Amino acid sequence: MSGTGRREDEVRRMLEGPRPQVPAELAARAAERGGRLLRRRRVLHRLGLLALVAGVAAFTVWAVVAEPWQTPPAGTTPPLEGWWAG
Repeated sequence: MSGTGRREDEVRRMLEGPRPQVPAELAARAAERGGRLLRRRRVLHRLGLLALVAGVAAFTVWAVVAEPWQTPPAGTTPPLEGWWAG
């Protein structure tokens, strides 16, 4: 018999045997835990969205105030030779 057939037989024997007792409150505990996990996930999702919106708002305010697309002013002025007759 191949290894696969032997495994199938073992699984069949396990399923035909006595089943373990399940605690009566197991479903209620599982539902409660699932609810907690779902609430935690919603809160984290909302906090992430809030952080994203705050970041976009801060970047927008910075860009409007700093105007990074403008060239910075020159550090020195060009010579004024020949501009006036003096």
